[in-house]
Amino acid sequence: MAGLRVVVYPHAMTVGGSQLNAIELAAAVRDLGHEVAVLGEPGPLVEQVQALGLEHLPIPRDRQRPSLPVAARLRRLIQLRRLDIVHGYEWPPGLEVAAAAFARPGTAAVCTVMSMAVAPFLPASMPLVVGTQELCDRTAEGRSGPVYLIEPPVDVVRNAPGHPVAAFRERFGLLDSGAPGEADASGGVAPPRVFDLVMVCRLVPELKLEGILTAIDVVGALARQRPVRLTIVGDGPAADAVRERAAAANTVAGQRAVVLTGQLDDPRPAYAAADAVLGMGGSALRGLAFGRPLVVQGEHGFWELLTPQSCETFLRQGWYGVGDGERAGADRLRGILDRLIGDEGLCRTLGEYGRRLAVERFSLQRAAAVQEDIYRRALGQPAHVVTSAAEGARAAISLAGYKMHRRYQRLRGLAARDDFNAKAKVQTSAG
Repeated sequence: MAGLRVVVYPHAMTVGGSQLNAIELAAAVRDLGHEVAVLGEPGPLVEQVQALGLEHLPIPRDRQRPSLPVAARLRRLIQLRRLDIVHGYEWPPGLEVAAAAFARPGTAAVCTVMSMAVAPFLPASMPLVVGTQELCDRTAEGRSGPVYLIEPPVDVVRNAPGHPVAAFRERFGLLDSGAPGEADASGGVAPPRVFDLVMVCRLVPELKLEGILTAIDVVGALARQRPVRLTIVGDGPAADAVRERAAAANTVAGQRAVVLTGQLDDPRPAYAAADAVLGMGGSALRGLAFGRPLVVQGEHGFWELLTPQSCETFLRQGWYGVGDGERAGADRLRGILDRLIGDEGLCRTLGEYGRRLAVERFSLQRAAAVQEDIYRRALGQPAHVVTSAAEGARAAISLAGYKMHRRYQRLRGLAARDDFNAKAKVQTSAG
């Protein structure tokens, strides 16, 4: 079967789950025998694109979203390179690839949405990929086109137990005093080994911040009685709030119980250095790939330990949840950590379970095969110019209304930075 010519267009080139998935999956599809390039602005992930041997096609960083000039560039690329597939991640690239492929026989536009809600103005007949079964079922009810499920994939070869951690520990002062009960140089017994918790995430208000601050508070208080430390890897607009809360927690603990590393282009050493991972979405799955116990983070106090009993919930709704209140969430997280700290047998069992789950269900190679099939199905889907034009007009009207509403929200100081992730708890509760 002939190879496909594909351009993949992540919504950003900063470190984040959706765009990392886009790039890693692009390389995995390339490895199946296809020509794949990545379109994107300058940013930290360009280096990873090139390291994976993918061609990077540049676009301006400063642009409107969605952008007519970017859609026009994609349309020229379709003609020059005879592209089969233009694949946008999240709604602005989704609209741009749809416009670029309009009335171009032999080229199909595909959109992946890894946010927790789907923008209503995406063309209804365009093939859509989402990241959870619950969102897939809910979205398919209101669309004429196909909706597919690809759960956030993880490269289980590059992300695996045994990754080097010594340089990371030394760089951020995470050196331990030894295993529990080990004699120190004076002949006494060394303090218990610190139990390292790791969070790798963007420091943003939507979805993330509530859980980050709760984890900081809980670890700051717990570190007064138990040998525990939280390392947070990431940066973003909420960084100042996180730094302030971490400083307060360290004062409460009387020690350096919360460590902030900032953004790391390669966070694998942080995962590998963890005794347990706190996280959601793609970060949660990467933690599983390293064979670490996983505590899934959500909103409104949601914290849940991944076990064989709780797994089905996450397979249905994604690696996220909505709880019943922030105050209850602190108690719940404290109870989970009390259960894990010092129980090496439980941590080993849960870590091995998570690694098996990552390899068998979430491997990048499995997702690439599904993605390849979606591309071929999209090319086989008949294109109706009149239908596409009508959808385009409806999308433009809907987008204009959305933009006006966002402008009004900004004037009132109510606009979320990531609107379709900010809707997550509403749709999860309704689903």
